[in-house]
Amino acid sequence: MMDRDVGVGRSVINDPVPGRVRIESDAVPQPPVQEASQARPPAVAREAVFDIHDMAVFYGESQALGWTSLRIYRHVVTAVIGPSGCGKSTFIRSLNRMNDAIPGFRLEGQVLYHGHDVYAAATNRVEVRRRIGMVFQKPNPFPKSIFDNVAWAPRNLGMRVDLNERVERALQHAALWDEVKDRLHESALGLSGGQQQRLCIARALAIEPDVLLLDEPASALDPIATASIEELMHTLKHRYTIVIVTHNMQQAARVADHTAFFSLDTTGSERIGTLVEYADTETIFRRPRDTRTRDYVTGQFG
Repeated sequence: MMDRDVGVGRSVINDPVPGRVRIESDAVPQPPVQEASQARPPAVAREAVFDIHDMAVFYGESQALGWTSLRIYRHVVTAVIGPSGCGKSTFIRSLNRMNDAIPGFRLEGQVLYHGHDVYAAATNRVEVRRRIGMVFQKPNPFPKSIFDNVAWAPRNLGMRVDLNERVERALQHAALWDEVKDRLHESALGLSGGQQQRLCIARALAIEPDVLLLDEPASALDPIATASIEELMHTLKHRYTIVIVTHNMQQAARVADHTAFFSLDTTGSERIGTLVEYADTETIFRRPRDTRTRDYVTGQFG
């Protein structure tokens, strides 16, 4: 099991305590530069996992993402939607420092994870990515056995105690165990596309993260495999906090509790991704406050 306190450089990230955060009507402030009609999140008590303040992303001299402020809450599915090129993947990859390897990447503002600054100098990126796991658009199983795929990260992180049980538990949580339990030592490359994606989810779950980031996890899958991934998300949110980027608005409506709509701000000389509206999913799709949101979800552009 995950230690209760894990060192992060000279700082310490503690597992979440039962404290609660009240979502007030002004919980999502307006960005200071780009205007955005960010709708009020639901007025219920829920713990914030991420508290993002005036986050902006630059690649060299170019700004990719405008000043973004929002909270992401525990044990819900938050969807990130919007047209191509509006910064959705940049946003989600910034939550666990996956953009750090990109030349020229620079982030301003704050990304707080349970109150700890993800981008503080003392923060250990390996520990951040252990707690905030990620699954990418295209399934990318290693050319190893099914068992070794799931066991790879625990072995590298020294989490070898009860490894067989850990692998089985991760495969069960990814709804894949019953399909592969009799062929764990066969190549993972022999699995179907949908099974490979669930294997990648199991691989992320094997190190017991707190958050699961999904970047277009079903875009390369057929409808049956997509439905299995969506059903899996409904199950996983009771154990994990999930953030999903999707181009599929119907998928966002089916799986997400909260939805953030990003678009492109073209008022200046640059095309900058900006958060337009953030609210519960029903509000975004049925009663959006911003005309840009309404036009997007009704198919007027995008």
